[in-house]
Amino acid sequence: MKYRTPIAWGRRAKMALLAFLTLPACGQDKPANTSSYDRLLQTLYRNTVPVVQPAQLAASLTQKPGSVLLLDTRTAAEYRVSHLRGAQFVDFDSYEKNTFANLPHDRPVVVYCSVGYRSERVGERLKALGFQDVRNLYGGIFQWVNESRPVYNEAGLTTDIHPYSALWSTWLNKGRKVYK
Repeated sequence: MKYRTPIAWGRRAKMALLAFLTLPACGQDKPANTSSYDRLLQTLYRNTVPVVQPAQLAASLTQKPGSVLLLDTRTAAEYRVSHLRGAQFVDFDSYEKNTFANLPHDRPVVVYCSVGYRSERVGERLKALGFQDVRNLYGGIFQWVNESRPVYNEAGLTTDIHPYSALWSTWLNKGRKVYK
C-alpha cells in the first residue's frame, strides 16, 4: 500500500528537507567557509537569477537611496510583521498572474523572501517579462536579519521577524520570531 502525504512535495523541497535533516551529520565534510545555511541554499536555488549579498545591497541602499526597487515576495502576514525599508509587497501566491506593468523595467530590482527560494521564482517571472536588472537577495530576509541589518513594519524599526514555519525558523538566528 502506498501512503500519501497531505502535502505535495516538489523535488527541490524534498532535497531541501533531506539537506536539512542530514546537515548535522555532515559537519566534518563541510568545505571551508561554507555554513550549513549556505549548503541549504545551494540545494534550493536554481541559479536562474543572480544574487546580491546583503552587505552589497545595504551599501547600495545607503549610497543611493531609492536607486533599487525592493520587492518582498512573501505572504501578507510575513510582510506585516517586518520587511526591508521601502520594500513593496508582491504576493507570492499570485505572482504568476502579475504583469508588473506598474514597475519600471529599466530600474534595478531586488527580490527577497525568507530564504530566497520564492523570490527566485518571482525573479524568473520578472526576467521573462523583460526586466533588465533583477537580483535575488542571498539568504533572504533571514540572512539580512542574521547579519544584524534593520527591518521595519508600519510602526517603524522592529526586531520582529516572521520565521515562515517552525521548520524554517531554525535558520533565523537573530530577531524576535513572531507568527501572526
